[in-house]
Amino acid sequence: MSAKWEIPSRTNMAIAALNRVRNGEYNNGSTSKSLAGRRRIFVQTESGCVLGMDLERCDNAHTVKRKLQVALNIPTNESSLTFGDLVLNSDLSAIRTDSPLLLTRNVMHRSSSTPCLSPTGNNPQQKDQSDPIEILVGNRLLEGSELVKDIVIAMKNGVDPIPVQSGLGGGYFFRNIKGESVAIVKPTDEEPFAPNNPKGFVGKALGQPGLKHSVRVGETGFREVAAYLLDHDHFANVPPTVLVKVTHSIFNVNDGVNGSNMLNKKKTSKIASLQQFIPHDFDAGDYGASSFPVTAIHRIGILDIRIFNTDRHSGNLLVRKLDGIDRFGQVELIPIDHGLCLPESLDDPYFEWIHWPQASVPFSEEELEYIKRLNPIRDSEMLQMELPMIREACLRVLVLCTVFLKEAAAFGLCLAEIGVMMSREFLNREDQPSDLERVCLEARKIIAADWNLSVSEPERVDEEFLFDIESEATRVVLPISNNFLNQTLFRYNSKGENGRFLLSKLDEDLEDDGADSDMKPIKKEKSSDWSNWDSNASMSSMSLNESGLGKRRSANEQLSTTKSFVKLSDMNKEEWVIYIEKFKELLHPAFVTRRFATVEMRQKIRLGTSCRF
Repeated sequence: MSAKWEIPSRTNMAIAALNRVRNGEYNNGSTSKSLAGRRRIFVQTESGCVLGMDLERCDNAHTVKRKLQVALNIPTNESSLTFGDLVLNSDLSAIRTDSPLLLTRNVMHRSSSTPCLSPTGNNPQQKDQSDPIEILVGNRLLEGSELVKDIVIAMKNGVDPIPVQSGLGGGYFFRNIKGESVAIVKPTDEEPFAPNNPKGFVGKALGQPGLKHSVRVGETGFREVAAYLLDHDHFANVPPTVLVKVTHSIFNVNDGVNGSNMLNKKKTSKIASLQQFIPHDFDAGDYGASSFPVTAIHRIGILDIRIFNTDRHSGNLLVRKLDGIDRFGQVELIPIDHGLCLPESLDDPYFEWIHWPQASVPFSEEELEYIKRLNPIRDSEMLQMELPMIREACLRVLVLCTVFLKEAAAFGLCLAEIGVMMSREFLNREDQPSDLERVCLEARKIIAADWNLSVSEPERVDEEFLFDIESEATRVVLPISNNFLNQTLFRYNSKGENGRFLLSKLDEDLEDDGADSDMKPIKKEKSSDWSNWDSNASMSSMSLNESGLGKRRSANEQLSTTKSFVKLSDMNKEEWVIYIEKFKELLHPAFVTRRFATVEMRQKIRLGTSCRF
């Protein structure tokens, strides 16, 4: 790994920065700035166009939209300015400098036919005069790094990026002055199904459900950064990653909904993830997994559990040979592609390592100590500080999975057993809830009985109503059914054109199968903490059915998960605190059930290999 990249203690630095912000300072740049002072923001339209602008003290959401209308020559009257969960009706005081905002149209069935436009205003103030690459998230964490500077120097000397041919989304190798690839850049509007995807997978606007229904189109970039930030002490070896605004003419811009490429390309600004490129020899799919170090598999698996990685396949585990004396045959693993982690609701994860023998080896003392030191509250606060656009639902998934990992490791489960408990079965052409989801459902059932709450019925996802959006003054909440206990909890024991692929056609079958149900809205509030989160789990009794592996599918093999069993975002702070405590109480008996299932499976394997016929 390049010596230019220093891996700081990201959590401590983030918490220190959080304290500075609370005192009225900013964490970008060497000088402090008042929250009321001049700030620079980046606004992205649904079609992917990005415009950087400086906010004045008197600016609000309406003035920002007017500036966009003049600069991009697009209508903004029937549109909303959003920042993560927030809909910015007027006040912009909560927006920090270098924040990326999204301009969305206020219609239910949005079209992605509007091409990405470049600024057209005559006033120089309306045009984006920024540097070729501006770091939006990660600038402070990468102080002293010369990587971005090297790329900018190369760009100014005519060294152009090279498009990445593999994968479903758009990616580009950015090079240094020597022509060496030093970083990979993935624009958010070129993700699978995004408006400017260069490989034909189009049909969605930014902010709509994407490759996974629990991850929105255009939001995989900051998840890449989140995975790096959560990899404390470079434990899992995630390459350094930042969120940037980058301008270049090589980026893809589609003309209309059919996704045909526009000719006479001009320089286009895009928000993207930028990750250091690590030279490697091959990926895990081209190399025998038996030679991989146990420690490397454990460390990557620990990260995957924490961030609920829904797509850890062999293609995103890079393998690099370690040459030298006494190192013959030794390799290093580099995990990449974390854009489908931290979903907004529990989904079906995919862990390639779950069947590898290394995953069945018990954790080492060092690994157990690392897990013990993990603090989900501190991690949540750190991500809120570094990635203010991240949604509350994603943070709750992080907290839940970290608690689950800590309790499972303390009980003595190995990595494979933990992965099995998080994974769903695919039986009779339907997903069945995982052991983790069953515990979540039981905890919700108990809380609902005590607090007279409603709980949602697992059903096919209606993509237009999947997500909640929080406003400054009001909240748009997903209406959910309260007919949950009879139909869900008690049934678990029973057995285009131009070569472009529009996702809307792939979703027709889902829409045809949708069923109407009685709806009831649920009120929720934001939450970030609970009391005594590290207390010991109680020994309350509970019986859970054994859940085997069944058939698992990578996100590259399935376009979406059709069912959502567990949703965490529809609880207020007090309910969330009690829910987590009840969740911890129910884990111990679930672990006992899993351990018995593991022992029984091993006995069957031994019996099968010892009998002679």
